[in-house]
Amino acid sequence: ATMTSRKKSLPEKIKENLPVTGPQALSISELMRWYCYNTNTHGCLRIVASRGRLRRWIWILLTLSAVALIFWQCALLIISYYSVTVAVSVQFQELNFPAITICNINPYRYSATGELLQELERETKNALKVLYDFPLDDNESHVLRSTETSLNSESDKEVLFSRSLPLLKIEEMEQNYTIVSDVFSDVKQRVNAPLMRKMFENVAIENQGELVGFKLCDTNGSDCAIYTFNSGITAIQEWYRLHYINIMAQVSWEKKQEMGYSADDLIVTCFYNGMPCNSRNFTLFQHPVYGNCYTFNSGADGSILKTSTEASEFGLNVILYIDHKDYNPFLVTSTGAKVVIHDQNEHPFIEDMGLEVETATETSIGLQLTESHRLSSPYSNCTEDGSDVPMQNLYNTTYSFQMCLYSCFQKEMVQSCGCAHYEYPLPVDTEYCDYKKYPGWIYCYYKLRGKFAQEQLECQQVCKEACNSKEWALTKSLAHWPSLASEDWILRALNLQGSLKGNKGLSKNDLVNLGIFYKDLNLRSISESPANNIVTLLSNFGGQLGLWLSCSVVCVLEIIEVFFIDAFWIVLRQTTQKARDWWTKRKVRQAQPSLAAPTDYAGQHNPVYVSDEDPPTFSTAVHLPHSESCPVPKTPPPTYDALRIQTAFAEQISDTEDNEY
Repeated sequence: ATMTSRKKSLPEKIKENLPVTGPQALSISELMRWYCYNTNTHGCLRIVASRGRLRRWIWILLTLSAVALIFWQCALLIISYYSVTVAVSVQFQELNFPAITICNINPYRYSATGELLQELERETKNALKVLYDFPLDDNESHVLRSTETSLNSESDKEVLFSRSLPLLKIEEMEQNYTIVSDVFSDVKQRVNAPLMRKMFENVAIENQGELVGFKLCDTNGSDCAIYTFNSGITAIQEWYRLHYINIMAQVSWEKKQEMGYSADDLIVTCFYNGMPCNSRNFTLFQHPVYGNCYTFNSGADGSILKTSTEASEFGLNVILYIDHKDYNPFLVTSTGAKVVIHDQNEHPFIEDMGLEVETATETSIGLQLTESHRLSSPYSNCTEDGSDVPMQNLYNTTYSFQMCLYSCFQKEMVQSCGCAHYEYPLPVDTEYCDYKKYPGWIYCYYKLRGKFAQEQLECQQVCKEACNSKEWALTKSLAHWPSLASEDWILRALNLQGSLKGNKGLSKNDLVNLGIFYKDLNLRSISESPANNIVTLLSNFGGQLGLWLSCSVVCVLEIIEVFFIDAFWIVLRQTTQKARDWWTKRKVRQAQPSLAAPTDYAGQHNPVYVSDEDPPTFSTAVHLPHSESCPVPKTPPPTYDALRIQTAFAEQISDTEDNEY
């Protein structure tokens, strides 16, 4: 019976040798072990296959974290799928109202600058008289005669503008020289300096005698050029502007503020969002070219006005007093005001971005804001805040490309000409140009401006565009104001206001009606985003690995562990073992003593023979070299008596014989 119970059938023996499946496991631990060894979930396999507690716990944490993320994402997907609620939200957007900078086109009151510009005005009228037969009254004729007399006086040489920058008429142009005549003295001279066309370079001029210009030279007078204009009016305006800049550069800012227009003089009425405002809501901004300018909503007090309604009555509405009768007739030839719409942190570049508004006109400007956000390096060459641009910011405001260009040009002006230009901020330890101290600064400035326009300076290469910017799209509409029907009472009412100081001669040509408002509160934002980010990269990697290798993040970690970490340690272990073996053998070789020379001569008394080696054969011994240090011993000749063996054998024979018998 015992033998029978021990016998097992063939199917039972086969079952014992087959691997255990899940349902056949005897315990939960065996079931889990079987699952971990046979599942395609790599994390579970690495838990049971890893050696060492640290690795096993790491794989446990990674696997549990992946499971938790799966449950979380699946729960969100299920909630999102079964969610049928609808949320409707209505938002009223508020936008910051921009800063509005307003300037009178005429920078300073002509009556306040009479003493500074008196001599310049006299010579300008003299030039107009010579070129265009400009009519002069008796007083001006007397001034003209006195000016002509002073032109011949050497004592007044330094104060006369015609001596510093003479006006010339081009009489004859040849290939190697030019014949010119002085506008004031009519003295002709031959000039070898080249001609430089300004303003209207593409206009064909048939009558060369109409060309008017002036000669400019460097400080030493060795390098000169004649700058010409095809219109005498343009030439006189440029000639006047250069002298005007040279004069105003030497006047203090306090004096220029007194000569300019005050806020009470410029602003007659003011309304914002239907509420009245006054000159105290404007901040003074002194511009070198346009004098006293005033900024509404500058944010200087820390607060910025907002607007939530798009309509003309909810913006800024002002009436400006221009006072065209006190305009400088040679500096500006139009009447009105300059308006710049900008951000509170930006510098108002009035000469470039200024919008001119006319007198006797109602001007309505509708705004639409556009914000641009560009990506910096490596996507583009823009800068976030200008900190990576090697150029000093002379304006002390938020970085802009235009600010960088003008700061760079001023730096080049100081380095090349030795002084700073009046139209740009003054750098530290420098002074504005004055041809009494720097006689060649105008010629130097013209050459630099030509290089700047042709992008031959480093400014265009150094300066970068700003990544973040705000732009206001402007929609301008005009209407005659005031109308004929309302002109009488409007002028009378405005004339009685105290801000106009009882000016009874007020006319509509002295007034500008300006309205600025948001026509659309929809903020248009243009932003750049990288087409390929880390999320897209990981998604693409996951898609390719899952499609071709059925691999997940845990699989990638497993590959890293096996083929990088484990393989690295195996290679390191093998290399270390080889190094140890090599070091051990090297020590053994160094510890063995050197072999001493043999003391006996075995066999053939060969000096090369070593006792622990096999003796040489006959053929090899023949070719062994002879030792020169010790002579090889020779075998002595045989003794012939030793060859006599008969006696010995005779005795042996006799003995033998006796025995036999």
